[in-house]
Amino acid sequence: MPFTVALTGGIGSGKSTIANAFAALGAEIIDADSIAREVVEPGTPALQAIVKRHGESILTAEGTLYRARLREIIFQQPQEKNWLNQLLHPLINARTQQLKALTTSPYVLWVVPLLVENGLQHQANRVLVVDVDEATQLQRTQQRDGISLAQAQNILAAQASRQQRLAVADDIIDNSGTPDDALPRVAELHQRYLRLAAAEQD
Repeated sequence: MPFTVALTGGIGSGKSTIANAFAALGAEIIDADSIAREVVEPGTPALQAIVKRHGESILTAEGTLYRARLREIIFQQPQEKNWLNQLLHPLINARTQQLKALTTSPYVLWVVPLLVENGLQHQANRVLVVDVDEATQLQRTQQRDGISLAQAQNILAAQASRQQRLAVADDIIDNSGTPDDALPRVAELHQRYLRLAAAEQD
């Protein structure tokens, strides 16, 4: 298995921007959100199981998963969230391991927004937290998603706190400035991870 750096951060912290900066330097990216979408694509056993449980109204007109409707259900019924996690987590984990095994770069950047919430930090060699203050998170989330302050605050409240994420961090990137401000730190960490991965191989 390759040396694994788990990248996480709260909503609006700029995880994708930072991941793209690492990718530009040659790091291989495994994105937990992409895998989560992949395992419920039309025709997958997981999507069939969700339809069987919640009926056809859980699908869009195109036959894809109606995510907003599913979010509504699990928000109102916590037991449905548990059922969904039990269905999807093993599938997501299996696909993640498969992709890690196929990687050719010295280390892999595993982007996991809910790393702390799902207690996955022990599955990585290093944890990298993209950190911004809560006011910045709220502002960026409102702008990006076109939602109200109250909606953004609800999303933030449902996630791990900034303190909880920083408590598991091996490395931190302050991403409160412009996207370019963090590039020197990304380059520095990329070199560090290459060295650590090489040392692991010896």
